[in-house]
Amino acid sequence: MTSVQPARATGKTHLHALDGLRGLAILGVLLFHTGHLPGGFLGVDLFFTLSGYLITDLLLREARETGGVSLVAFWGRRVRRLVPALAAMLVGVTVLVWVVGPPDLVRTTLSDGPWVQANLANWHLLAESASYWDRFGSPRVFEHLWSIAVEEQFYLVWPVLLLITVRCGRRLDVRVLVLAAVASAVSLVVMVLLTDPADPTRVYTGTDTRAFSLLLGAAVATRPVRARLTGRWTGVVAGVLVAGIGAAWAFADGEGSLWLYRGGLFALSAAAALLIGLCAQAPDSVVARTLAWQPLRRLGLISYSLYLWHWPVIVLLAPQRAGWAWTAMVCAVSIGLAAASKYLIEDPIRFRAGWAKGRSGLLLFAALTIGLAGLWLALPAPAPVTIDVSGLG
Repeated sequence: MTSVQPARATGKTHLHALDGLRGLAILGVLLFHTGHLPGGFLGVDLFFTLSGYLITDLLLREARETGGVSLVAFWGRRVRRLVPALAAMLVGVTVLVWVVGPPDLVRTTLSDGPWVQANLANWHLLAESASYWDRFGSPRVFEHLWSIAVEEQFYLVWPVLLLITVRCGRRLDVRVLVLAAVASAVSLVVMVLLTDPADPTRVYTGTDTRAFSLLLGAAVATRPVRARLTGRWTGVVAGVLVAGIGAAWAFADGEGSLWLYRGGLFALSAAAALLIGLCAQAPDSVVARTLAWQPLRRLGLISYSLYLWHWPVIVLLAPQRAGWAWTAMVCAVSIGLAAASKYLIEDPIRFRAGWAKGRSGLLLFAALTIGLAGLWLALPAPAPVTIDVSGLG
């Protein structure tokens, strides 16, 4: 869902194939949520792996050049990248739901909003026993933001661990690789141990059990792994990985495919990480050039805001409807809102707004945080439904 600074900010060549992978990931999620691709939810794993790779690559480059990692600068970039679009969506959707939504939807929206703001939406939904795979329960406009919470929690913890690793001595890439490999293995073990065959929501949305997707991407960003992703068979391997991932997307069932939680998600994340690394190491390969196809790449450039908006659009545009005509309407509205978010809100604040940096940026972020907190308190929730049982019996 998210992306790091582009080439002009990092001083490296921008990889269009990775934009295409983002486009492919958001397309899979869109088709899954509109009922056309059973395993399209696995696009989230591709997002996670991309984020782990790109963030770790950026931090390792900084560590090599400066001998350290600036946590304040990193978190400042993350805030400018993620918060404006998220805040705009939260305010717009909350107000719209409060005005026109049914009482149940208003209540869950006002209940979920503060946890989204706190980057704890996944744990809140688990505490509410909200099953991700429940097709018959009332939808919640912010339930898709569990994955944003997982990424945000990773952004808080991983740079700190990497900074500690930087200060431990030489061979930085080797130590980061070992750390990522061990932590991802622990995450896999926790998933296997905690999986409930009746409802795998806990392990699907829990940060501890999904961390391996991000960590495998981080591992591939290290030099020891990247050095091995070269050779004349690079294109063939990338093609096999694409075929395997595509087959999983076509046939996997999130609730019924228990193999996903016994190592399947780990294997798919590893395949995605290797594919990312191969595209980065061989940008002229057939697979990389195919992924850099302009329509796919353009979709990837708005993937974050498109992910934010698509689910509220689905919920508000009568989710009981189906068919390609309805899907086309959902996609058109979602892409329009995402493009407006990117070009009117995200890019201006991210690249051109000097006031969004430094002390003024910190003050504005504090004001925005207080304003959002005030929104959840200011909008009254409908009274819960009460049932009069005095006449029974």
